[in-house]
Amino acid sequence: MARLLIVGPGYTASRIGAAIAARGWSVVSAGRDQTADRAAMLNEIAAATHILSSVPPQQDRDPLLEAFGAALAESPARWIGYLSSTGVYGDAGGAWVDEGAPVGGGRRSARAAADAAWLALHAETRVFRLPGIYGPGRSALDRVRQGRAHRIDLPDQVFSRVHVDDIVAGVLAAIDRGPAGAYNLADDLPASQNAVIEAACDLLGLPWPPLLPLDDAGLSVPARAFYAENRRVANGKAKRLLGWRPRFPDYRAGLRALTATISPTNTSTAPRAANGDQT
Repeated sequence: MARLLIVGPGYTASRIGAAIAARGWSVVSAGRDQTADRAAMLNEIAAATHILSSVPPQQDRDPLLEAFGAALAESPARWIGYLSSTGVYGDAGGAWVDEGAPVGGGRRSARAAADAAWLALHAETRVFRLPGIYGPGRSALDRVRQGRAHRIDLPDQVFSRVHVDDIVAGVLAAIDRGPAGAYNLADDLPASQNAVIEAACDLLGLPWPPLLPLDDAGLSVPARAFYAENRRVANGKAKRLLGWRPRFPDYRAGLRALTATISPTNTSTAPRAANGDQT
């Protein structure tokens, strides 16, 4: 039986695991407690036919590669995946970036190093570079309802994003077909964060937040760093080689679908402290 080992079963990876389990595969999830048991982890790595890591770098290092890199490199697995970030491309001044663009020059230097290390680790590695991830419980709709949404006065700032279900579909497609390598999984319509917040407000029937200068928005340091980069992420390679197409090709389609998943209660427009960084 095919056996998928997921290390770091978070928001996205847990959904990938559920989709794989629905195929009748054996799925093993290893969080921090499980990876602390070295002997057990080595056994799981040796037994897995497929391995997926969503473990982010910590203190400028990839903890999974640091602890188990040699075992992963020698693994008999016929497929290895790593959930990376389009932050590896850094600031492109709003230009399009594909998988051939330079990496490592932005705020995500540790992520870029991990991205490169995973690509070099094993002949069957697929690295998935992901932009801002949204989905149930984690979208502009939730931020607007919770009073955490901002509109920042940066008219030329553009970002890419992707619905979590489209990441799942892209990873499944990469398991089924396509060569090893890096793949951008992003929707078809990069847009400003303001446009996304405005669309969410319109869907909820709530007023737009005020347009604020960056210095007046009270953003955290990571959130401010997010606004220091500007790029459009091309997804043509995944379409060509994996036969993947996003079910939600733009934020409008994704947000419309998510309105069916949110409760009509507890809507608030009271401002709250900003937190988080869209990766």
